Amino acid sequence: MKKIVHSEALPIGLAMFSMFFGAGNIIFPLVLGQYAGDKNFFAVLGMILTAALMPIIGVLAMILFDGSYKNFFGRLGKAPGFILALIIISLLGPLGSTPRCIALSYTALTSSFVNLSPTLFSAASCAIIFLFSIRRNQLLSLLGWVLTPLLLVSLTAIILIGLFTPSEVHHVEASKTAVFLHGLKEGYNTMDLLAAFFFSSTILTILKMRSQGSEDKNYLSIAWRASLLGAVLLAAVYIGFSYLASFHGNHLDIAGQEALLGAIILKIAGAKAGFLVCVTIALACLTTAIALICSFADFFQKEVLQEKVSYPYVLLGALILTFCVSTFEFSGISAFLAPILEITYPGLIVLTFLNIAYRIKEFKPIKAPVCIVFALSFLAYKLF
Repeated sequence: MKKIVHSEALPIGLAMFSMFFGAGNIIFPLVLGQYAGDKNFFAVLGMILTAALMPIIGVLAMILFDGSYKNFFGRLGKAPGFILALIIISLLGPLGSTPRCIALSYTALTSSFVNLSPTLFSAASCAIIFLFSIRRNQLLSLLGWVLTPLLLVSLTAIILIGLFTPSEVHHVEASKTAVFLHGLKEGYNTMDLLAAFFFSSTILTILKMRSQGSEDKNYLSIAWRASLLGAVLLAAVYIGFSYLASFHGNHLDIAGQEALLGAIILKIAGAKAGFLVCVTIALACLTTAIALICSFADFFQKEVLQEKVSYPYVLLGALILTFCVSTFEFSGISAFLAPILEITYPGLIVLTFLNIAYRIKEFKPIKAPVCIVFALSFLAYKLF
């Protein structure tokens, strides 16, 4: 077991970063930096709290519940907890994050190549995701030792090119507090807290299998160390990407948010950097889509279908739905997700802290506080 502690934390931490880092984690730090300009420090601080620190707190909460999202959400009641978990995993899977990854990949590729059919591209992407996902037992090794190092190299190269290229940061009239709050809210769009509930469960399950029946729970320590590494890497990329956009994102003529990265790269490094953009986007989106769809298929097969349908068929059905949703493109999918996240995220944050308090201090109240926060979030969205 000691060997696992020393050898597994690093690749699992890299794998967790790769799982979290998808389409939203690429675009929304850039959108934030473009908005915040010379006040980007305060904006990215807000984003780090909701999109890097909060997911790690979510992982901690799940560790305290031994990776059981059924027990975690079940404190709200059996039926409400199940419905909430199903909604979250569906948004992470075929109804939101996974097709958003495919849509962003298509936009990145079309910034460098022409005559790509969006329908054929989505179909091919789903086929590739299926091939990787069907061998889910090898997922951590694939992400931790192969795809994530390539992704980190690509991201680092993009950030360094931007930071060492002459730039002009525009002045923003908004107050520091307003920019900070905007960063907090923009962090919702990454959906990292939602992903933490299910990714941590997947990783803990795999670590338990590797412990080979031992009662030693050092795998919990591995998961915690790995999640901390993942959070640090996420925060570093958020800082780098937001400053990249604050330096170079002003006065860009783009059709939508999803085109921002390609436009910035073309501005600072020229057309030849299009290949680097494509590799970065493809790696980030592929790794996250694999993790997301595996989590959804696993949940749906076990909790909804009660294992009456085999995993490959559930996975295939999930990817067919993913393909259909991906045709709405990045902007359409984001427009669908934004109000849902704005309403639900504060309640999920409260749920996370209350569950931690329950495990540590046996603080039992949960249904009323969470429902009140959900209601207040809904009213705030409607009024403001």
